[in-house]
Order: sequence, then structure tokens, then C-alpha cells
Amino acid sequence: MCAIVGVFGAEDASKIAYYALFAMQHRGQESTGISSANGKKIHLIKKRGLVTNVFDENTFNVLEGSCAIGHNRYSTAGKDSLLDAQPVFAKYKLGEISVVHNGNLVNKYEVRNELIDKGAIFQTGMDTENIIHLIAKSQKNKLKARIKDMLSKIKGAYCLAIQSRSKMFVVRDRFGIRPLSLGRLPNGGWMVSSETCAFDLVGATFIRDVKPGEMLIFEEGKEPVSEQIFEPDFHPCAFEYIYFARPDSIIDGKTVYNMRLKMGKQLAKETPADIDLVLPVPDSGVAAAKGYAEGLGVPFEMGIVRNHYVGRTFIEPTQEIRDLKVKLKLSPIKDMIKGKRVAIVDDSLVRGTTSKQIVRMLKDAGAKEVHMRIASPEIKYPCRYGIDTATTQELISSIKTPEEIAKQMDAESLGFLSIEGLKASLGNDRVYSLVSFDGNYFAGGNAKSPTCSDCD
Repeated sequence: MCAIVGVFGAEDASKIAYYALFAMQHRGQESTGISSANGKKIHLIKKRGLVTNVFDENTFNVLEGSCAIGHNRYSTAGKDSLLDAQPVFAKYKLGEISVVHNGNLVNKYEVRNELIDKGAIFQTGMDTENIIHLIAKSQKNKLKARIKDMLSKIKGAYCLAIQSRSKMFVVRDRFGIRPLSLGRLPNGGWMVSSETCAFDLVGATFIRDVKPGEMLIFEEGKEPVSEQIFEPDFHPCAFEYIYFARPDSIIDGKTVYNMRLKMGKQLAKETPADIDLVLPVPDSGVAAAKGYAEGLGVPFEMGIVRNHYVGRTFIEPTQEIRDLKVKLKLSPIKDMIKGKRVAIVDDSLVRGTTSKQIVRMLKDAGAKEVHMRIASPEIKYPCRYGIDTATTQELISSIKTPEEIAKQMDAESLGFLSIEGLKASLGNDRVYSLVSFDGNYFAGGNAKSPTCSDCD
């Protein structure tokens, strides 16, 4: 769920990368970093913390050059280390290189063990470090050839921006699991970004999505060169539309807000409720809740107020922090809720802890009935392509029925969007990655499922 950005051919490349990362702060809040290249040297600054806390005017004096790549890290483990921040930089035979990565390599351990057997020394637990080692150890004479050599050895989900002192290489895996788009800057430079909302902030014009299996090569004075490295087998991640992306982003040609609205309307068809009003869990549940209310013909109200100075609970590393942040983050409007039968709509249900606290909060505020509705299917399987869905034992829908979960959280009822309903909402023009819902690990065979620490 990380954010990556690449800027090429722009005078203020690092500042543009900064604003892009700011626009995509929702995709990762633990650490951030930018590396820049001026044709002679790569400069790097990365630290733990939010974008606005890490960079200031002095950092941009260091990050000189017309090429910059950046990264916001979404950590799914309980550990938080500067070593795990990106970009990952190295000096090697051909010079200097910097890499940012969004995704998860399902053959991480196999590749890492082979590299260690050949003498590689690792400093982090990230699979991104595998990529650096594979490029450095390749016997090819050119960086492009080394990158292609590296790509032939990795499996799974990845969007990559790879920076040398004078070029930038961008790659999206053949499944297109994670989003990546190409834009043109007002001054004529180029930009790639995980989400199009970053283009809107810096005034870039959206050109197109990077194709699954495609490599783009950026070089000074030239138009980007496209090379189809792998035959596409398009399986974009449905979770981008359900939860990850900002509502105003366009992911692979579809506006996220519209997709969430359709999910809510479909949810109303499948699991209606006899209620007085619909409330969203802000913020990612808002569009789906609006669709649910429209589908039922009942009022939609913003009856829960969110404190926007508290981070997203789902992406925090420990359950203790999640529990505390629910209370800090959400507050009910009691006069609106008291004596009412309400449906509370959320985007997904993972562990169930947050939802249980929300139901309790609404009943404490005087709600007569609370019906929980989830605008996605039951999450029964761990995802190994970069989502923090933990282990099977921690996924409440893998061990309990909806009726049992509703009883546990003291809700009058609980309803999920069906897998077929999700497909209908997203459209039948492509086959989506639904691994959390159906367990179809299409991109990695029977490789070992990762633990939380594998997700970068």
C-alpha cells in the first residue's frame, strides 16, 4: 500500500516529488524519503515520520537535480526502522542507484537465500533490498539489461521506480496489481505516481496508466521509451477501490468515488435493513454509505465526526494503538443518533476490533438499533501482495459467521457485499485480484504466504 513517485526533466524535481508524496500520505505514514539525481550524483534524504515533518527548505537544497523518486512507507509489522525506509540506495559497479517499490514479492525468501549463499549482506527485512542486490550482482553490461535480468527472477506485485545518475526506469508487474500512472508536468517534464490525485496537486496532466508488464525509460532530451517486458495478465487489486486510494483518484480508468458509490448501492440490494438513517465510518466509508442510503431511500447523515489529526487505524503496527486511536479518532453526534435505528457502513472488516468499538460508541450515544454493513466481501484469506490482513487466525471472517460476529460486536445485524456484487460494482471488463476474499493467489503459485513483515 506504499506510495511511489518519479519525476524526470523538471527543475524542481524534488519539490514536485514532495508535493506528490503529501497528496498520497494516506498510503503510508511511517516513513518517507526522496532521492534526486543531477547527472553526476544521487542525493538521498529519508526519515521516519510524515512528509511535512521530514522535508523542509534545507532538504531541497541537498536534493538537487532534475530527476527525483520518492516513497511513503506503509509498514505492516510492529517494528519501525529507518533502515526499512525507502528509497534504497547503493553504489555498485556501474555507479549509483536508488529504488522505490510498492508491492510485495512472493518469492522473497527463495531469492534472498540464494543471494546470501552468494555472499550478499542484508541490512533490512524488506524485499526491496532483494531488487538492489539482484541488479548489482547481474553480469549484464548495461543498467537496463540488469533490470530486466532482475525482473526475470522476482515474482509477485511490484511497481518500481529505479534511478541512476542520469536516467529513470519505471516498471509495473504483469498483473498490474498495484496502480501506477504517467503524467506530463506543465514545464514539459514527466511524472509517474501511484495515484492520480498527486497529478492534480502539482498541475500535471494525466497521460495514461502504466501498462501491466511495461517498462518506461526516461532519458534527458528524449521522449519516454516504452518496452513491454512481460505479457500482461491484468488483475488489479480490488482493495484500491474499496479502501486504499483517495476518492478523487482515477485508478486504471475508473474513479474511486464512483466505484464506492456503486458498491454501496449494490450492498443495499443484497442486505437491506429497516432503519431510520445511514451513517458512514469516515472517511473511506463515506461514498459507500451514501450509495447504501440512496439504494434504500433513507437519509444519509455524517453522524460520526472524525478527528483528522489522528492517523488511519488500519495501518498502525500494533493492536494497542488501533484500540486507542478509535476513541481519539471518532466521535458520535448524540442528538442525531439518540433513539434511532441506524446502519453504519464501513469499507471492510478485518479483525473486527474497530467495528465493535464503533457499535458500542453508537449505543452509548443512544442508538436504538445498530446494523453494521460492510461494502466489501468477507475477508477470509491473508493477502501476500502488500495488504496488512495479518494471519488467518486474526481475520474474524475466517473463523466466525456473520451472525456470530454481529453477536460479538453487539450489533442487531451484519451484512457484507457478496463477491459477485463486488464484481458487478467494479464492472466485468477485467478480472480483479480478490485474494483476500476468494484465496486465489494467482501471482505466486503455492509459494509461502508472507508474514506481516514482508509487506513494504
